[in-house]
Amino acid sequence: MLTKREKEVFDLLIDNYSTAEIAEKMHISDKTVRNHISNVMLKLGVKGRAQAVVELIKLDELKL
Repeated sequence: MLTKREKEVFDLLIDNYSTAEIAEKMHISDKTVRNHISNVMLKLGVKGRAQAVVELIKLDELKL
């Protein structure tokens, strides 16, 4: 379901990295990080990052 980059972004999100820190770590812009997050939220039909994380865990796409 997730692209490689989307998974990387969400793995870092659940490790408590901020958008800016994720951007720096992945060598991409803040906007690109936000786009990846938005794309995943759209795919899942959820309204927030936390909801997206919960759904991804339920779908076995992410591990805590």
